[in-house]
Amino acid sequence: MSARLDRLLVLEDPQRVPDAAGGFTEAWVPLGEVWAEVTARTGRGAELGLIGTGRVTWRIVVRGAPFGTPSRPEAGQRFREGSRLYRIEAVAERDPRGHYLTCFATEEVAA
Repeated sequence: MSARLDRLLVLEDPQRVPDAAGGFTEAWVPLGEVWAEVTARTGRGAELGLIGTGRVTWRIVVRGAPFGTPSRPEAGQRFREGSRLYRIEAVAERDPRGHYLTCFATEEVAA
């Protein structure tokens, strides 16, 4: 069960960083690059006031990694591909040995 890992994505994690006013803000910190197979699943359009938006769900397959390692994607993280952002909703092993992981992600775009 192989995958065609032909797109380079950056795995990012949301982290709290101090702001200049004594509080915190959320910043996306890169954890590393991964090669992935990216496949569209479903999509839908919506209106947000006068702005049209689209929401696409994606299946993103990456190489497996043990639990707890920074290279293993988790729900709540995201992948970046240039200006495109894929928010990770869930992660599951694609095969019994865990050689590949399937990440279910969502991308929202303004039309």
